[in-house]
Amino acid sequence: MKRILVTGGAGFIGSHFIKYQFKNYPNLHIVNLDKLTYAGNPDNLMDIDASRYTFIQGDIADAGAVATAMEGCDAVVNFAAETHVDRSILGAAQFIDTDVRGVYNIVETARKMGTRRVLLVSTDEVYGSIDVGSFKESDPINPRNPYSASKAGGEFIGRAYFHTFQVPVVITRGSNTYGSHQYPEKVLPLFVTNAIDHQPLPLYEGGEHNVRDWLYVVDHCGGIDCALRRGTPGEIYNVSGGNERENIMLTRRILQLTGRGEDLIKRVPDRPGHDRRYSIDSSKLRALGWAPKMDWDEGIALTIQWYKDNEWWWRKIKTGEYLEYYRKQYEDRRPLGNA
Repeated sequence: MKRILVTGGAGFIGSHFIKYQFKNYPNLHIVNLDKLTYAGNPDNLMDIDASRYTFIQGDIADAGAVATAMEGCDAVVNFAAETHVDRSILGAAQFIDTDVRGVYNIVETARKMGTRRVLLVSTDEVYGSIDVGSFKESDPINPRNPYSASKAGGEFIGRAYFHTFQVPVVITRGSNTYGSHQYPEKVLPLFVTNAIDHQPLPLYEGGEHNVRDWLYVVDHCGGIDCALRRGTPGEIYNVSGGNERENIMLTRRILQLTGRGEDLIKRVPDRPGHDRRYSIDSSKLRALGWAPKMDWDEGIALTIQWYKDNEWWWRKIKTGEYLEYYRKQYEDRRPLGNA
C-alpha cells in the first residue's frame, strides 16, 4: 500500500492511527478526510510530515467528498463516526447520517473504483452486554443504544457489499480505548480534567457494576493495522485490551493519580439502557500476530500525565459547545449525592 485514505483522521483514534502509519511505513502517503466536527482537532496532527500528508475537509455523508478523497488510494480506513453514547441518546439523527449513510458512501465508492481494501472501525458495543465470558466474532450482535445500533447498521452495509459486490471489506470491533488527545466528553479525559480543576466527577449510578475492557490507543492502532494488512476480506476481528475494570475502579485510580479525594465523586442518574459489561475475545486477531503491549497501570499513568502536561490542548475545548452539552448531560439532571 502506497496511499491510504483515513476518514476521521483528526479525531482521537484516527489521529493516532495516522501517526502509527507514518512511524511504521516510511514510504506511505496518507489522505485525511475529516469534517472537523466538535471532536475533530487539527492540533492532534501538529507534528506530522506534511510532505506525506494531504488533508481534505469533508463529510463522509457527502458522496462527492468521499469520491474525491478516495481517488488514487489503495485502501480506506474509516474512523469517521459519531461515537458518544450519551449524545446518541440526546439525538440520534446525526449518528445515522454518519455511521450508516457515510459507510454506504465509502463502500459504494470503493465498488466503483475497485479499491483494494476497506476497513471499517467498529466497536465492541454492537454485541451488547454480557454477564459471563467474552463475545467472539461469530456471536450475534445486540446493540442496545442508538450509537451502537448505528455502528451495527454500518457494519451490515459493509458486509452486504462484500457478499453482493465482493468489495474487500474488513471490520474491527475495538474495546474501550484510552490515551492522549481524547475529547473530554469520554469518561477518562472527562474525569481527569475535572479532577485537575477540583470539579465533580459525574459517575453514573451503578458505577461499581459497569465493567469496560480498556485498550491503549497505540495498541488499538496496531490491531487495526494488522487487520488491514493481514486480515481476510469479509471477516470481523475483535481488538481487546484484556484490562477489564469496573468504572468505580477507574474513577478511584484517576483520583489517586491526580491527588484528589473521593469526595469529588458525584452520583448522577444512570443513562437509559446502560450496558453492564463489555468483553470480547481477540484470539482471532492474535492469531495474525497482534497483541496489546501496554500495561494498564502504566498506560493510565502515562495518559493522566499527558493531560496534566497539556492543559493548553484541553482547556480551549472545554468551552462553548462543550459546556452546553455538559450542563445538559450532567448539571441539569437530578444528582444522587456523594459516593
